[in-house]
Amino acid sequence: MFGYLVAATKVLENEDLARYKSVYCGLCRSLSRCFGQTARLTLNFDMTFLVLLLGSLYEPEEERGDQTCVRHPIEAHPYAMSELTDYAAHMNIAMAYLKCLDDWKDDRRVTAWAEARTLKAGYETVKAKYPRQCGAIEQALGELSALEDAGREDPDAAAACFGAMMREIFVYKEDRWAESLRSMADALGRFVYLLDAAIDLEDDVSHGSYNPFRSLAGDADNGERFRDILRMQLGECIFWFDRLPLVQDVNLLKNILCVGLWAAFNQKYMGEVPKDGSGPV
Repeated sequence: MFGYLVAATKVLENEDLARYKSVYCGLCRSLSRCFGQTARLTLNFDMTFLVLLLGSLYEPEEERGDQTCVRHPIEAHPYAMSELTDYAAHMNIAMAYLKCLDDWKDDRRVTAWAEARTLKAGYETVKAKYPRQCGAIEQALGELSALEDAGREDPDAAAACFGAMMREIFVYKEDRWAESLRSMADALGRFVYLLDAAIDLEDDVSHGSYNPFRSLAGDADNGERFRDILRMQLGECIFWFDRLPLVQDVNLLKNILCVGLWAAFNQKYMGEVPKDGSGPV
């Protein structure tokens, strides 16, 4: 359900691409600094988007430099970090830990159980520091799990759970921008959940897994039907996004929301081969 908030890197200006990579590397460094080297394995592009968004809104002082790491041991790579990078690293650990627990509950995957054990201490640290956010994640995943256990095919209710979780993750502090961030993140969370359900529909049906769109499996019109549903959710997200006073990195953020976010859907339903570079860099 994660990993869709990626940039379409091939259509980025060189300056924006370099910025994207440096923020991603900064998040990786924050994970290591706050939670140890193994925490880097949980790194994902969704939280890179969060760093860019909150950084553009609050414009904190950044630490910048060039350094080698485990992934790039020979050539030094530029990085950019701030207090918001550390915040995103904490949210990254929380989401990774609770997702592992959810995967263990659903599929009894031993690897998920083992990873959850590795992340448990880190999660307890995050929960003590950010109880509001962790409480929202736990509640949302619990409600979503109840829907799944009941086999309730209600896309709106299921998507609302993910939206509620994202609402609190995207709010770094309670201030004049908090409610706009909540509204934007709620719509974005709903979009991401429905996007994931649309993409995984065939696989979920074949494996007997929960999917709120199960009754639509095999319908030839699904591509356009799902695109219309997703456009409404993303339209609301962008409405609130445009109300935020964003200047720094705004073109990069729009690239992610308007191009990169659709890459997996277009590949699945429109037969497009990923040629715009969407995804890891």
